[in-house]
Amino acid sequence: MTTGTMNQRGRAQRHPRADGERTRAAILRAAASLATVEGLEGLSIGNLAAATGISKSGLYAHFGSKQELQLATVEEAERIFTAEVVQPALAARPGLAQLAAACEAFLGYVQRRVFPGGCFFAATALEMGTRPGPVKDRIAAISSGFTALLQSFAATAVEQHELPAREDPGRLAFELHAILLGADTEFVLHDDPAVLDLARQVVRQRLGLDNGTTAGDS
Repeated sequence: MTTGTMNQRGRAQRHPRADGERTRAAILRAAASLATVEGLEGLSIGNLAAATGISKSGLYAHFGSKQELQLATVEEAERIFTAEVVQPALAARPGLAQLAAACEAFLGYVQRRVFPGGCFFAATALEMGTRPGPVKDRIAAISSGFTALLQSFAATAVEQHELPAREDPGRLAFELHAILLGADTEFVLHDDPAVLDLARQVVRQRLGLDNGTTAGDS
């Protein structure tokens, strides 16, 4: 067997795997979008087939159960959330700038309609909150992880005297997360970017960024 023949066979073996990975990624992206409108419980092979143009038999080849599909969809939504919100925040200067960047990135992610039903985790948290199991646990862990990230940014801001020493990082993170979730809900309900602009103003005021000085100066 010639080297050229071996290389051709190697490429032939790799292409189906790469094609399968791309197909799976496309399925999960469609599933995450559908879940923000129809819920994770509303996901089915049938509606995914309609959304992606892939046959039901082709979809069954990727997922062995509904729970497997749901968990894979949550994982894809987390990947997107990390790219859209977490990474831009981590790229900012540590402390208050990261806290502000995280809030702005979240509001931008909602405003750009990355998912048609708003933030994936806001859309699915209440639905799965009363359904014990690994899907609920994973959604809860991701949501808690984002709040913990906000808290860590706030703690750094307090340490750097960008926020008052009396500021409780955990409470501030809770407040900011509540503002973001409230803005997401209002935007989805009313399709009005003004509610996101209002949320931006509230966040900046809460962080002391609208008076020309840092909150630690007060």
